[in-house]
Amino acid sequence: MGLCCSKPDIKDEESEHHVEFGAGNVHLITTKVAWDQKLEEARSDGKIVIANFSATWCGPCKMIAPFYCELSEKYPSLMFLVVDVDELSDFSTSWDIKATPTFFFLKDGQQIDKLVGANKPELQQKITAMADSLVPDRH
Repeated sequence: MGLCCSKPDIKDEESEHHVEFGAGNVHLITTKVAWDQKLEEARSDGKIVIANFSATWCGPCKMIAPFYCELSEKYPSLMFLVVDVDELSDFSTSWDIKATPTFFFLKDGQQIDKLVGANKPELQQKITAMADSLVPDRH
């Protein structure tokens, strides 16, 4: 699958090292308004939100971005967001981000879980559990 894409407006030598995290079913959040809209959309659709607070210069963030994209395609019942902590620094500070990546799991706008670090097995396990929690009982 490769990297999730790169920002088209960056034309210098940095561009090939820049990872745009918003691909697959991942929504890139660049404003507080966009964040509020996506949370409202998730609430009305009954979706759990996974918010990845990330940074373009962060090696582990780049490493996990393609995996995060794959998960977003595998679990369409969840909403996958990514927030660039540098682009939305005040907003990220309000979430008390101490390290990137930090993943928040939100239901109805409330935090129900959190994962700090690019831990693929743990991220997969938490996302699978979230998706399973949305599946109605099959009895």
